[in-house]
Amino acid sequence: MAKGAYTYDPAKIGEPGKDRMRFELGDTMVEGLSDTTALTDEEIQAAIGAYPKSWKRAKLLLLESLCRRFAYEVDTKTGPLWLYMQERAKLWRADYDKLKKEVSAQSCGILRSGAGTHQKPPYFYTGMQQNERAGGR
Repeated sequence: MAKGAYTYDPAKIGEPGKDRMRFELGDTMVEGLSDTTALTDEEIQAAIGAYPKSWKRAKLLLLESLCRRFAYEVDTKTGPLWLYMQERAKLWRADYDKLKKEVSAQSCGILRSGAGTHQKPPYFYTGMQQNERAGGR
């Protein structure tokens, strides 16, 4: 099985791509490869590729993966060193919950920007409960 790449270039966080996503997720300690980094470059690129028009949905996909992957890690003590693994998982869970609410709220709204853009019809409309077959009864 091929190992994934773990790279990060802070000079590229202004561009939408792998480095910016790593920055936003706080997954930037790539020096230790899989020991210090949660996601491979390929995982990040695949998520961005799955939602090329929605950065937030790609980020939500990665946060969900992180939450599932690290939910079972436990805090560990090795001599005088404490590793608080659950704190990291809780932080990603909070980010996930917040972003999920934001993405859900955006998907419910009607987009009205620009001429000729596709708009979803409103769910509720005037007269929607009138029964046309009942006549004037």
